[in-house]
Amino acid sequence: MVTLKFVEEHQHIMANLALVLKDEIRRLARKEVRSQINSTAKAISRYRHDIATLKKQLQAQDKKIASLENGGRKSAAATDVDESDELDGIRFSARSVRAQRTRLGLSANDYSKLIGVTPLTIYNWESGKSRPRAAQLANLVAVRGIGKREALAKLEEMGTPKSKRGRRPAAK
Repeated sequence: MVTLKFVEEHQHIMANLALVLKDEIRRLARKEVRSQINSTAKAISRYRHDIATLKKQLQAQDKKIASLENGGRKSAAATDVDESDELDGIRFSARSVRAQRTRLGLSANDYSKLIGVTPLTIYNWESGKSRPRAAQLANLVAVRGIGKREALAKLEEMGTPKSKRGRRPAAK
């Protein structure tokens, strides 16, 4: 017959075996859960990156749309010049802007319309307070090659006849 001592030893071994088995099941379950969580965390990180990229693209598209909607005045004066290739060797000086304007016989107001900027910008260029951007420099270069008649014709084409100089007629 089986003795009581033998049964107690086997119960102790079985209890240890149950504990070891439970610990091993816990360890494997944690390992599996950890791998699932890691893959999910990587996917979440990738999705966040994609969302941030899409937001940046959306903002860039919104800026393009806004600039196209608001760019009426700038686009009317812009010329079809490839700025990166042709503007590398162009020089700019405040005296040259003033000389060009006086050679054409235009006021700062008329010259600004021809270039596509404000009269204050022309004043700032002539006084050396600021320098033109690449697109404006391209417009300045385009105007360098024209004469008085062509300049006046372009102004009339734009719907802005040359400003008249002199005094205004006296009020009656």
